[in-house]
Amino acid sequence: MTESTATPAPADENHLIADRRAKLAALRAKGNAYPNDFRRSDYAGDLQAEYADAARWTAEALEGQGRQVKLAGRMMAKRVMGKASFAQLMDESGRIQLFLQANALGEAYEAFKSFDVGDIIAVEGGLTRTRTGELSVKATSLRLLVKSLRPLPDKWHGLSDVEQRYRQRYVDLIVTPEARDVFVKRSRIIRHIRSWLDARRFLEVETPMMHYIPGGATARPFVTHHNALDLDLYLRVAPELYLKRLVVGGLERVYEINRNFRNEGVSTRHNPEFTMLELYEAYATYHEIMDLTEALIRDTARQVLGTTRVAWEGAEIDLGPAFRRWRMDEAVRHHNPDISAADCTDAEALRRHCERLGIRYKPSWGWGKLLLEIFEATVEHHLVQPTFITAHPIEVSPLARASDDDPGYTDRFELFVNGKEIANGFSELNDPDDQRERFLAQVAAREGGDDEAMYFDADYIRALEYGMAPTGGLGVGIDRLVMMLTGVGSIRDVLLFPYMRPEQSA
Repeated sequence: MTESTATPAPADENHLIADRRAKLAALRAKGNAYPNDFRRSDYAGDLQAEYADAARWTAEALEGQGRQVKLAGRMMAKRVMGKASFAQLMDESGRIQLFLQANALGEAYEAFKSFDVGDIIAVEGGLTRTRTGELSVKATSLRLLVKSLRPLPDKWHGLSDVEQRYRQRYVDLIVTPEARDVFVKRSRIIRHIRSWLDARRFLEVETPMMHYIPGGATARPFVTHHNALDLDLYLRVAPELYLKRLVVGGLERVYEINRNFRNEGVSTRHNPEFTMLELYEAYATYHEIMDLTEALIRDTARQVLGTTRVAWEGAEIDLGPAFRRWRMDEAVRHHNPDISAADCTDAEALRRHCERLGIRYKPSWGWGKLLLEIFEATVEHHLVQPTFITAHPIEVSPLARASDDDPGYTDRFELFVNGKEIANGFSELNDPDDQRERFLAQVAAREGGDDEAMYFDADYIRALEYGMAPTGGLGVGIDRLVMMLTGVGSIRDVLLFPYMRPEQSA
């Protein structure tokens, strides 16, 4: 991402701001310019839904009902027409038209003429319907609660600068309904996941954000320092090892939805701070965890979207049918006919294929890492419909249980949709001696220059020595899941405040 420079406001915007500040000064001279004594009783969207039947709720029926409402929100439009005017009020629920008359409002009507689009106002009145059929509040009281000092973007163009949308999300949410809708859906997605898991006897827990030893994923951590203890700490890259300690302790179904931090690049798929669902279930294998993953994602789509079909970056994704399950080596051979079954576990053969395919590799990589690199380069982008890729090599799966029937591979899966990894899960490695050897291999890799390799966690080994039940685990990238279910192409569009370089003064 390039360095950003704060752009000074254009001269006409500076003039508008100065004009609004003059209005605020006049309000201050009269008393409290920021009152906080109004209490609303109604919401625009609720009223629109309740009185949506225009044939039943005519102007006569509404006025005959005599219902009085009190609303507050941001004024998004105004039209002054002599003795009668219109305005549009927006609150968190939606929008509604205000019908303002001089004879009903008196001095407040004259004050309204100086209100600006963007001001936060309060209105009381009865309901009516205009001749065009629009539900409206026929105001009997109108007040200015907050003076907006900066003009909103032009309603026809909104925030056209993408970087400005991310930096000034508060403005984006005001003027871009589609952005607001994404974050409302994100909240509903997370709420449904929680209720779905709670109903299946999973217990939500919280584990530390700062770790003495970074673990649970192959990733570069952020480092911080605790002054009182004079101790370096790491922002967690994953909660996995702590959650599995809880399984050792007898909490047999646990989950956490929270932030992870990885010191990696920024892209449309990656943000250094991101949200993960991670869960563990005792006495489950990766087969049951795949079943759970599929059901959870399908049910979430049905609950939040009302459909299992989603459009995502030009692809029509159908979450309804059973998700495909495909071994990694088989997928590689399918998309690379020159690679034989024997080649898949032959490091020298895979190096030759990497060279032929233009894939860079390190001499220290074994066949497992080489196979993964070929998979990522030649297969991943073909996986449009939901596909579980299973049987990952041990070399790239330091926490997964080795397959009983297939030495060198693990009981692990990753879920891909439209070429993007959505979830990762496996039967957990619960043999402390095997885990110790895997950690030592990771330490060797780190000493060999792999700064994403794991550290040795002696306390986790000790926990396993007390005995961890056979367990299945799952991690779901919430941000990518929201991207899929809302059809957006960049992770920044599902994060309220994505990482950006600091603005520099001009």
